[in-house]
Amino acid sequence: MTIVHTLQTVAIESLQALYNQSFTEKDFQVSQTKPEFEGNYTVVLFSLVKSLKKSPEVLGNELGEKLIKDHPGVFSKYNVIKGFLNLTITDNYLLDLLNKNYNDVSFGKHAINGKRMMVEYSSPNTNKPLHLGHLRNNFLGWSVAEILKANGYDVIKTCIVNDRGIHICKSMIAWQLFGNGETPESTGEKGDHLVGKYYVRFNDEYKKQVEELISKGISKDEAEKQAPLMQAAQQMLLDWENHKPEVIALWNKMNGWVYDGFDVTYKRIGSDFDKTYYESKTYLLGKDFVQEGLQKGILFKKEDGSVWIDLTDEGLDEKLLLRSDGTSVYMTQDIGLAKQKYEEYKPGKSIYVIGDEQNYHMKVLKLVCKKLGMPFADGIYHLSYGMVELPTGKMKSREGTVVDADDMVDEMIATAKHHTEELGKVKDFESHELQELYKTLGLGAMKFYLLRVDPKKRMVFNPEESIDFHGFTGPFVQYTYARIQSVLRKAGQWSKDNRQSQTDPELLPLEKELILTLEQYSQIIEQASTELNPSVIANYIFHLAKTFNSFYTEHSIANAENEEKKQLRLHIATMTANVIKSSMQLLGIKVPERM
Repeated sequence: MTIVHTLQTVAIESLQALYNQSFTEKDFQVSQTKPEFEGNYTVVLFSLVKSLKKSPEVLGNELGEKLIKDHPGVFSKYNVIKGFLNLTITDNYLLDLLNKNYNDVSFGKHAINGKRMMVEYSSPNTNKPLHLGHLRNNFLGWSVAEILKANGYDVIKTCIVNDRGIHICKSMIAWQLFGNGETPESTGEKGDHLVGKYYVRFNDEYKKQVEELISKGISKDEAEKQAPLMQAAQQMLLDWENHKPEVIALWNKMNGWVYDGFDVTYKRIGSDFDKTYYESKTYLLGKDFVQEGLQKGILFKKEDGSVWIDLTDEGLDEKLLLRSDGTSVYMTQDIGLAKQKYEEYKPGKSIYVIGDEQNYHMKVLKLVCKKLGMPFADGIYHLSYGMVELPTGKMKSREGTVVDADDMVDEMIATAKHHTEELGKVKDFESHELQELYKTLGLGAMKFYLLRVDPKKRMVFNPEESIDFHGFTGPFVQYTYARIQSVLRKAGQWSKDNRQSQTDPELLPLEKELILTLEQYSQIIEQASTELNPSVIANYIFHLAKTFNSFYTEHSIANAENEEKKQLRLHIATMTANVIKSSMQLLGIKVPERM
């Protein structure tokens, strides 16, 4: 039980004993005491004033006296300031907590709760390689899944691959016309990069054709429809839907190139999935509920035979679910896939990690499922995140201005190498150790920078800033971990059951602050899980690392005042390293044993 939970429990007991009323955790708030006041945790009393008919000062003093009297092992003193009861935790309570947990690598993790959640992320298209936007999506989805696991959930990680449609046919047509039979093997190029090159080539050639038609007096709208390349792509889509053998063969071949490329990138960035769905196998799903919806009067049919749902009562509009020719739209397919995922895994909550440009679509998806009485409707949750831009501005796939994920990873590793060599502290590393270190630092910098921002916010990714060893960055935290490991190696081994002494040493302010910060880790995991927000973890680790560095600068470990202090600080250092490693793992980031 965390200090906050303990405080909530004993505060409820004391309030009930004092005033003969029932109370719950919702009746008052517990927070960390502000730095300018004495104390460690604060009980906010204002919400109790009206029901108890007591002034905040009287209430605070009565509750404070009761807590000190009944729980002297937990609280050493209190003060009341304008309705805030500030409590100081005893040194012995914190020392006991440290001694019990300092070498527990699973500290902070929650017990299995028997509940299942599904997290869907990545959602790539097979006409181009993964790009910087996909990196934020992958890192966010993977991290959320790991945070949920750490909070006790059984998590299924899924991916839906957009492997069909006109955009896929564009790459196929361009390769047929301009590829001269080149392959990943013949060019030495990754398959996803090769296919992506022809998606850009299609749009370049298509623009030329449109401009040529416009120059002949044809309107822009007509030119875009009549351009031979677009007509060829549309014909290819029809041929694909009709299962024309040569088109299916080309589709399989080029998609195979892309999947091979994706696999390399996913492995490199540490992204994985328990189940992958493919749009080519799910796009026909969802039609079964249309007839049922019509019979129940939830859906309606227009004169042209198309099927719609009216969401005007919810402040939206009418939404098409089936075209007049009987073909489904994305919404229909998404409902069908949601139903399939529910039937396969029965998750209590299905989290979709999708950019904020799809906010409307996801809102409609949940509403339609609710109106249709789908059992999984309430469990649909859109984890909406903002787009990523570079300092140079926005990126566009069709214009070839998108930064490929592979290129970004290469750049980050190169930047890590440059910065590390500038510091000049890796002369005793073997070549293979250096390469692994550069990769660990480069990927760590990128993941931390992309995850340290609240998902809902749009952001600018600055590669150079992300790898600063002294800022709010992954490398700063990684360096702190390596620094602690160096201290522990020099200190040698000590018995895991080594007690402090008969008289435990008094905690100095920074020692106490560190133990209190470490103790909060379980609560931080819970908060990050509730909010589905890895930035909660990132901010916590940075604060922990910064606090440790202040502590280490102020207080010697090797030359501590006495043996008891040395052991105390070694325990603090060990627990700090364990929590840094554990929390960085929740962000998908490795920590080096030395730097």
